[in-house]
Amino acid sequence: MVTIIGSLKGGSGKSTVTFNLAVWLAMADVKVQLIDADPQATLADVVDVRTEEGFDPLLRVGDKSGLTPERLNTADETLIDVGTSDMDAMRRALELCDRVVVPVPPSQADIWSTQRYIHLVSSIPRDKPADIFGFINRGDTHHAVRETNEAAAALVSLPGIKFLKPRLSQRTVFRRSFSEGLAVFELDPRGKGSREFFSLAAALYPNLVS
Repeated sequence: MVTIIGSLKGGSGKSTVTFNLAVWLAMADVKVQLIDADPQATLADVVDVRTEEGFDPLLRVGDKSGLTPERLNTADETLIDVGTSDMDAMRRALELCDRVVVPVPPSQADIWSTQRYIHLVSSIPRDKPADIFGFINRGDTHHAVRETNEAAAALVSLPGIKFLKPRLSQRTVFRRSFSEGLAVFELDPRGKGSREFFSLAAALYPNLVS
C-alpha cells in the first residue's frame, strides 16, 4: 500500500508521523520504503541521524525520483512525505498513492487548509479516488483547552475525509523522537505519547494488529 502523509501547511508534523510509522512497520517485519519528496528533506534528515547512531531497524529513504509505479511496487508498504514546496511532486504522488493521511493541528486555519487539501486530492485524475484520512495532531494536553475537541468536531464534519479518532498530543517526546532519531516508543515505551501513537498505528494498519 502506498500512503501519503501530507497537508498544505507546514508545521503539521507530517515528517514526525511518517518517521514513527516507518520504524513501527519495520519492527513488524514489514518491507517498508520511505520517499521524501519535500525539498526541505526533513524526513531524510532524521533517517540520517538514525543511521549515524546505528539504531536498528535501519531505514532508507529515497527522493522524488522514486515516484514511479515500478519503484512504489518494490515494498509492501510505502510512506511518502510530500509538501507544497514541490507541487509537481505532490501531484505525482497523489496520482500514484492508495490513500492520503492528513495530520491536522487543532486550529481553524488548519481545518480550512485541510478542506482545500481535500479539494486538491479530489481534483487529481485517477481511475479510483484515493481514500483520505484525517486525525488531530499536536493536540492540547490540558482538558480545559477546548480548541482540540472543537477542531476534531470540525474535522468530523468535513465531507470527503474519514476521521480517525486516535490523536497525537503536543508532547516533548515527539520532538525528542525526531531530534534523536528514535521513535517515541523507543524513547519512552510506556509513556502517553507511545500509547497515543500505537492507537493511531492500529487505526491505520488494523491488519497488523488483529
